[in-house]
Amino acid sequence: MTAPAPAGERDPGLQPERTRLAWRRTTLSCTVVAILAARQAVHGGATAAGLTGAALSALVWLAFLGVAHRRLRSLEAARPPRLSKRAALTATACTLLLAAFAVTVLV
Repeated sequence: MTAPAPAGERDPGLQPERTRLAWRRTTLSCTVVAILAARQAVHGGATAAGLTGAALSALVWLAFLGVAHRRLRSLEAARPPRLSKRAALTATACTLLLAAFAVTVLV
């Protein structure tokens, strides 16, 4: 059995890697949604609402990429800071907006 790490040291376990992978999976999911929205808008009878929804999906996707990139960079530190409330709210808003714009593209 290994002794627990002292209070000032980072846990050498796999938690940071799991967090990094979770951010990458979420980024990949957002990318797929944005691409499918653009594809549907172009091939599904390009309506003004569909094209607007696809364009807004692309903007929200870029915003989410910015949040994810900053978080992944902060995870490289020996003692990464907690996710700020602003970043958490931005990531949540991007996810909800992508869903809303997907509905706009389909309708």
